[in-house]
Amino acid sequence: MILILLGPPGAGKGTQAKRLAEERGLVQLSTGDMLRAAAAAGSELGRKAKVTMERGDLVSDDIIIAMIGERMEQPDCRKGAILDGFPRSLAQAEALDAMLAATGRGVDRVVEIKVDDEALVTRIAGRLTCAKCGSGYHDTFRRTKVEGVCDSCGGREFTRRADDIEATVRARLKVYNTQTAPLLPYYRQRGKLATVDGMGPMAAVEADIRAAVDGGKG
Repeated sequence: MILILLGPPGAGKGTQAKRLAEERGLVQLSTGDMLRAAAAAGSELGRKAKVTMERGDLVSDDIIIAMIGERMEQPDCRKGAILDGFPRSLAQAEALDAMLAATGRGVDRVVEIKVDDEALVTRIAGRLTCAKCGSGYHDTFRRTKVEGVCDSCGGREFTRRADDIEATVRARLKVYNTQTAPLLPYYRQRGKLATVDGMGPMAAVEADIRAAVDGGKG
């Protein structure tokens, strides 16, 4: 089984992909992790990717598709895989379909985790971390018991990831809505797409994704 999880940054794709992978004996394939591993291993594809990344350029679709194909031939992918972070554009989706078709396979199910943009901005931009012990908090959803003091270690210094700043979050959402959202009609036309509401409790979202993967929700 080959699954794809789609959704904007902060929708929970990584968390849900990990749970599905563990539950169903699938392999979670993160293109970012694969690129770093291939570069470190020094394979031919890895060397090409490393040169591109060191220049600060985006790795080409051809290299990523070849890397996914290579990875999916390994024994641990025999049962299937969940693609995390790929495809991100129509060109990538079409290239992925062509690569899979050449090996007699195809994408079985695509699940969109739908979340309101403004809710995502609040969810992501409010995250902060204790600089001393790494405990995570949120301006709205998980505040410290004593304002400005970490519950775990008493630290008083907190940090935010650079890409969690509101302006950056909005920019990332714009990229998603422009480049990746067009994948939805592409997969819908092929009868592969199911959409779940990502705004509910995590357990409910997880249950809906399970049903969607099994074809019970679309």
